[in-house]
Amino acid sequence: MYVNRMLLTAALVVVALIVQVTVLARLQLPGAVPDLLLLTVLGLALVYGHTAGALVGFVAGLLADIAPPADHAVGRYALVLCLIGYAAGLTKPEAGQHRSATVPMLVVASAAIGSTLLYAGVGALVGDTAARQAGLTGLLATATLYDLLLAPFVVPLVMSLARRGEKDPIGAEPGGGSAGGGMRAYGWLASGASLSPSGSGLLGKGGKPGKGAKAGKRTSRNKTMDLSGGRAKAGKIKGVKRL
Repeated sequence: MYVNRMLLTAALVVVALIVQVTVLARLQLPGAVPDLLLLTVLGLALVYGHTAGALVGFVAGLLADIAPPADHAVGRYALVLCLIGYAAGLTKPEAGQHRSATVPMLVVASAAIGSTLLYAGVGALVGDTAARQAGLTGLLATATLYDLLLAPFVVPLVMSLARRGEKDPIGAEPGGGSAGGGMRAYGWLASGASLSPSGSGLLGKGGKPGKGAKAGKRTSRNKTMDLSGGRAKAGKIKGVKRL
């Protein structure tokens, strides 16, 4: 599971970075540039959680820092995406996935504003005043607009691909079966004949045959009741398998 997750994450990040550098960065749009890498990190963080989101964000940002034509200090965007991925992963519900698109879209808008502010703030600390010269307000407005327009096409696709390679941590059991299947199997065993040494099951005290195992003492009425009970149990098991 983890190998598939790592391979899928690496493929998505590399493809997003290539498209970001070769296509989106050359569009010459006014203001900011649509951040496909940011949307990819958000989609993965919304599925994998805050820890994986921070790790994916750091690696993706580091690749963006060293990919040409980067003109800023190495580690600057890695720090930004690490914090954004962590914060986005915190919104993952305990049930496993978001029920509507409202929260993801709010996360995208907040991430677009937060990443721009963080990037400009870290740049100011290292002496880069490009964001101030370009106009921080215009960068915030255009970055949010571009990312919100691109998000419906990117984030659901990334989240869908991420869920395919992820096992259900609630329904899966260590043996490979599901928790529901284990409980159904336990119920079926509990409703069957008892193996306890009480004398009324298949084995009596001391390993001797119990009362239920003595065929000579059965009456015709007991045989009829056993057959009807067996049909009822078989019907229940058959219905569970259909579900």
